[in-house]
Amino acid sequence: MTNAVRRATNVTIDQTLLDEAKGLGLNISRAAETGIETAVRAEKERLWQVENAEAIASYNRYIDENGLPLAEYRPF
Repeated sequence: MTNAVRRATNVTIDQTLLDEAKGLGLNISRAAETGIETAVRAEKERLWQVENAEAIASYNRYIDENGLPLAEYRPF
């Protein structure tokens, strides 16, 4: 996230992990932000899949019953 408004917060982190990260010269705030961004992205994807499960299942049934659209034009 570039040019994002940042807000200070408190987090609890395993001491060994924190010491190791500091020893490697990592920016703890940036590392936490990256981890949270990854978790948010994964949760959004999971929720999308849950919300669209019926449509995905319907499309998969269609493919099972009718084959892939334009399959005759595929080179393999």
